[in-house]
Amino acid sequence: MNKSLANNAPPEVGATLQRLRLARGLTLEDLSRIAGVSKSMLSQIEREKANPTIAITWRLANALGVQIGELLSSEVRSTELIRVVDAHEIPTLPGAHAGYSLRILGPMDLAGKYEWYELTLAPGGALASQAHDPGTNEHLSVVIGSVELEVGGEKKKIRHGGTARYPADQDHVIRNAGKTEAKALLVVVHR
Repeated sequence: MNKSLANNAPPEVGATLQRLRLARGLTLEDLSRIAGVSKSMLSQIEREKANPTIAITWRLANALGVQIGELLSSEVRSTELIRVVDAHEIPTLPGAHAGYSLRILGPMDLAGKYEWYELTLAPGGALASQAHDPGTNEHLSVVIGSVELEVGGEKKKIRHGGTARYPADQDHVIRNAGKTEAKALLVVVHR
């Protein structure tokens, strides 16, 4: 093979993707859900059977909380003392169909232990969650507007500046019954 052709080959991102995914304790299914990329495509990329498009690479980098260049590089980078994650790099789980947006503020390597999110609810929007693992708790702090929280048939209103602490190992719903957008910080602590 001509050496100049080998240098023009697309970057092989599979090993880097797998290293970053595993370092964050994510399964292929977890990354698929967060990035919006099919599990089979992720598997093909990791096995170097497919190269991702720019759009998919961008989504994967956002989901992993890294710069796109880091995903395209096979170099293992030295650890920075301060890692700033710009707003456009923060992965977001869109729930437009239910009137919410959930920005993943916590690092992926803590997922399953401690997670924190910025939850934005449109008027009438709701984030309905099935029961998490036994012993899981959530802490919901409202920073704009007010929300209604329902856990185990009990409902409470949380106003601006208030925090609700509750068991999340049963079905629960956070809804905005108001006429203006509501915003809250949501912390999930798994046991």
